[in-house]
Amino acid sequence: MKNGKKINRRQFLARSAAGAVALGTSGLLSAKTAQAMVGANDQIRIGFIGCGNMGTSHLRHLADDAKDPKNRIQTVAVCDIYKPRIARAKTFIPNARVYHDYRELLDQKDIDVVWVATPDHWHARMAMDAMEAGKDVYSEKPMARYWEEARDYYRCWERTGRVAQVGVQTTSDVKFTQAAELIKAGKLGKLVWSTTGYGYNNPKGGWKYEIDANVGPHNLDWKAFLGSATWRAYDPERFFRWRKYWDYSGGIATDLFFHALGHMYKTLGAEFPTRVTASGGKWLHPDREVPDTFMLTVDFPSRHTLVSTCTQGSTAELAEIVRGQLASMDISGRDEIVIRPERRFARGRTVEHIPVRPGTRGSHHDHRWNFLQCVRERNRMTNCNPHMAYRVAVAICLSVEAYRQNKAMRFDPVRQEIIG
Repeated sequence: MKNGKKINRRQFLARSAAGAVALGTSGLLSAKTAQAMVGANDQIRIGFIGCGNMGTSHLRHLADDAKDPKNRIQTVAVCDIYKPRIARAKTFIPNARVYHDYRELLDQKDIDVVWVATPDHWHARMAMDAMEAGKDVYSEKPMARYWEEARDYYRCWERTGRVAQVGVQTTSDVKFTQAAELIKAGKLGKLVWSTTGYGYNNPKGGWKYEIDANVGPHNLDWKAFLGSATWRAYDPERFFRWRKYWDYSGGIATDLFFHALGHMYKTLGAEFPTRVTASGGKWLHPDREVPDTFMLTVDFPSRHTLVSTCTQGSTAELAEIVRGQLASMDISGRDEIVIRPERRFARGRTVEHIPVRPGTRGSHHDHRWNFLQCVRERNRMTNCNPHMAYRVAVAICLSVEAYRQNKAMRFDPVRQEIIG
């Protein structure tokens, strides 16, 4: 049902096909895809890959949501390569089937949706395998560790016709949809540059999660953790604190900047970059490979520049402001959008304080339920769909390479390839 109106199967399939065409696909669904569709009144059966940290949070909340029969969801399977995490997951999902190899979970026929909450270097591979298996997928951010993986993820999503969501919950905040509408209405004139960022200050530097005292090869599959990453000798530091290492993470860029750029892309319109630069360093915390202070600039084909900053040593964030020739728009506040006209173009205009209209406010709950509703409606334009997330991932992944190679990275938006 949608807006209280029943949709018959013919209307449902027609809308799914129309949505696929709008996304640049053929609109034709494979037999596997059609068979795996979830009806509007069916229960959505969920399988989890990765039961630690963010995975645990999702599991707990969806387990609570499942207690209300009106929500029509059930977690039926969990998978992890670290046995204590499986044991913990079973305490609140006692009837779920347990898997060590995620590919065996994907073979379970009664799973409609797969949740991927693993280290970054596994996100794209697992999401693609899930879609190829006829499952819809919610994958935690970042979309991928490397831009080529993001491209492959996007192409797989187009080809399979699945519903997918990348876990940037702020893209489910109505404020950024409203801001985008104001820009399209011409409130700011020609956009020039924008700023965003992330404030973070942890005396330990962040990502220094506790290392379990009883961890070892008897309960942790080290080879499965490494996957396609460079072979390293067993090291529990790398398993529990993987965000500190280039093999598995892009540090601030892939962790925190995917949030900041995610909702800015929703505000500005998603574009591939033409040029990406980055700077920063380990100014406070030398116990890691990745920098604790990181800044990037992204130039777009629309002749607009985005700047994002973050340090793990200060919560003083760079304000989220979109600057146009006629006016600037401050979207840093939670409850209002502020538009300040440029003095030479004011012509009697005053500062506008525009209340954020009622709607979702970008919580994890809002983002999860946007995805689950889209699964029911076969609406592939989730709030952080792969079409948008791919463009975010290219900018972020190239910023990591720009930093590591100490050079500007140039990208061809048409050919979708690095220049030079």
